[in-house]
Amino acid sequence: MKENVKILITGGAGFIGSALAEKLSEKKENQLVIVDNFITGIPEKLPQSKHNNIKFIKCDVNKFEDIAGVFYSFSFNYVFHYAALVGVKRTLENPVSVLEDIQGLKNILSLSKNTGVKRVYYSSSSEVYGEPVEFPQNEHTTPLNSRLPYAIVKNVGEAFLKSYHKEYGLEYTIFRFFNTYGPKQSKDFVVSKFIARALKNREITIYGDGSQTRTFCYITDNIEATTHAFYNNKFVNDVVNIGGEQEISILNLAKTIIRCTYSTSRIVHHHALEEGDMTRRKPDATKMKKLLNHPLMPLEEGLKIVIENNQFIM
Repeated sequence: MKENVKILITGGAGFIGSALAEKLSEKKENQLVIVDNFITGIPEKLPQSKHNNIKFIKCDVNKFEDIAGVFYSFSFNYVFHYAALVGVKRTLENPVSVLEDIQGLKNILSLSKNTGVKRVYYSSSSEVYGEPVEFPQNEHTTPLNSRLPYAIVKNVGEAFLKSYHKEYGLEYTIFRFFNTYGPKQSKDFVVSKFIARALKNREITIYGDGSQTRTFCYITDNIEATTHAFYNNKFVNDVVNIGGEQEISILNLAKTIIRCTYSTSRIVHHHALEEGDMTRRKPDATKMKKLLNHPLMPLEEGLKIVIENNQFIM
């Protein structure tokens, strides 16, 4: 019989965190504790487990007295720190709240160090790359050119992890997420927002001319890559881009979604955002592909799955 592995997932009621928890709960030796404050996560996304190996605690990781009790009660082996204020519009409108996430990271790392956690997995973001300097964007050679509070906080978080490893020996793996999408994503994000509007034949708003490009990673590719890294001790004390390779403009994304939904939606152009809408984003996915045993999900195939399973975006 395998020994139980105690795992904390912060932000586990969010889109990616809940999918991660659901996958990890498939192994009954994994004993999961999920914490979330429901600012951006929702209770309906919390996974159920056939092994009864998930416990949820409503908790704000930015408040030391909240999260400390959780750590000292369970003595975790591993932590996935996915809690954060997310969404371009939300983070631009609440820059001080974004900065408060630094305290949450400090709480997680301090408590991990003091309670014997072996490794912390951290959800960073492609936003740390800022305006494009090099393509594809590589984990070690591309300069980090971030200016927005959300991106700066993620960059600071990465620095904290590296510093705690250097000074205290606390291991880490940093995942830089590039536009992950899937059926349970809320409509605050571009793919789910466009699909929700297309399904109702409503106008789809694009900021600027829509020439800005992104790549999109289907949720199962994200989860398979990150859990493979976890189970096989891959990229320990390293950084991994988690994202798709198929670059597409936002305008063409909208047109593709309209076609896939047989929608009559019109595309409406608004003034370009003053900040936060980078012109181009494409990861070097070499490391991620080493974590998968199959090709990445083609964008249109993933979009069709989301369209057929749209209960969260309507």
